[in-house]
Amino acid sequence: MKGKMGVLLVAVVFFGVIASGCIGSQETSETKTTSVELTGDFVKDVVAIGKALESNGINEVKFSAWGSGDPNSVMRVYGIVEAARRINKIWEENGVNVKITITDTHYVASFQDAYQEYLSKQPLGQAGDFFANSYAFLSTLANEGYILDITEYANAYGSVINDFYPSLIEASKFNGKLYGLPQDTEARPLYIRKDVAAKIGFNLEGIEEKVKDGEFTWSDVYYWAKKAKESGVVEWGLIHRKGSAHPDLIQFIFAFGGKLYNEDSGKLVVDVPAIYKWLYVEWKFAQDGLLPKDIMSWDWAKQIHPTIVEGRTLFDIGGTWYWTEWQTKEYYGKEGTPRPLKPEEVQAWFAYTLFPAGEKGLKPVTLSQPFVWMINSKAGQQNPKYEELKDLYHKLAFLMVIKASDPDINAIHSVISAHLPVRKEAAKLISDEKWLNDLKNLNLKLDPKVKENIKDIVATTVHPINAKFLADVSYMLEYTKLAPAHPKYPALADIFKEAVDKVLRGEMTPEEGVNYIIQKVNADPELAQNVEIVGEIPKDWKFP
Repeated sequence: MKGKMGVLLVAVVFFGVIASGCIGSQETSETKTTSVELTGDFVKDVVAIGKALESNGINEVKFSAWGSGDPNSVMRVYGIVEAARRINKIWEENGVNVKITITDTHYVASFQDAYQEYLSKQPLGQAGDFFANSYAFLSTLANEGYILDITEYANAYGSVINDFYPSLIEASKFNGKLYGLPQDTEARPLYIRKDVAAKIGFNLEGIEEKVKDGEFTWSDVYYWAKKAKESGVVEWGLIHRKGSAHPDLIQFIFAFGGKLYNEDSGKLVVDVPAIYKWLYVEWKFAQDGLLPKDIMSWDWAKQIHPTIVEGRTLFDIGGTWYWTEWQTKEYYGKEGTPRPLKPEEVQAWFAYTLFPAGEKGLKPVTLSQPFVWMINSKAGQQNPKYEELKDLYHKLAFLMVIKASDPDINAIHSVISAHLPVRKEAAKLISDEKWLNDLKNLNLKLDPKVKENIKDIVATTVHPINAKFLADVSYMLEYTKLAPAHPKYPALADIFKEAVDKVLRGEMTPEEGVNYIIQKVNADPELAQNVEIVGEIPKDWKFP
């Protein structure tokens, strides 16, 4: 009996150890399925994540995409929709029973409003999983912990990251960490009406080179703007944006040799001489009736764009995206019923150059404001077992952005919105006549929802004239400046806007405008701590 009991005890212990080992193995196996190591092999990584989700009982992953901007830049949300389709296809081909659903594509006109909405809703868990917006907001969102640090994820995808233009990757970083991937960029040309110029004897031959060489400056812009107005051929000599002084108008600071950021101290800069000259130019144009005094409150669709496309101004400080926006929006109303311009009309009526140097001896500039795909630090939170499977949801969100950055998706966005491509491979596609023709006919494999939402834009914008325009303006990126990606920069830009508005309306002199900016900065302790005031108002400076 004793012997039998001993055997039984050994058996119990033996099988108990095996059972314990099995349970342990099972727990380890389940633990492993909540995390996947990214390898840089896109298909392999997507399949691994899909299988891990499926093993945890997840068959549907819901995401939302938020974006903003001009009417033609809708790929800022539909690029995510297309990325979902492509990943779903990979899963289907590899027997993974999981599907990504984009539950919301939230697209608004004002990128500042979109940013404020994200800022207020992210802490409440109500912001989009993907957020395409200006790199200028990235630092604040990263600092607040509202967007995902994707540095480690990106390390596995060096081949993709290296195809982006390096300056744009740098613009997607904060404190040395990568918080997004570039979605697009642009230049901000000075547009000149060819037909108006011809009427006043303004020879535009070689104008691009004259601007490049610093030979044609803002004094020349003033001279011709005044001549056009006094000749009675236009209502205005110059038109520019409304609202925020960022980013179009701060080009004046750079054009007058100023700066906005001190890399050594990490502080923003109020460059007094450059800002004074900027405000003086605005004041002079407005005082002489060449620029509307109330331009900062003009309506984009009812006043600004119609004035430009109808030839009621000689010059416009605009953006590359205007080129196709004028072809899709009904801004031209000279014939009665408003209509968009034809590609041939835009080409015939508009010349374009860099933003001229402020004065002789200085250099022309342009300004780029890259838009960046950012991922909510709570991405995937609307899905089951979020806390347990957070790593999978976050890595899947990263791969969604990698896929949304496919060269053809980026090229589609560039062509239909007249933004410059952010990837070298995308730039090649834009020059491919066959690919352009396939896009024109929507003979591309795209999600039906994407096709439906871009078909009208494609019909009017995909044209060799527009492809040539993108090629023509690409050189401007060699002259481009970026506004500082500093958390306090938006607050400083708002103060610039207020000062410009008051100076334009004649409520302040340029000197008073500079003092107003300094007073507003010093009145905000946090801003004052982050801003350096440098230089003095120049004496005996004249414009033009």
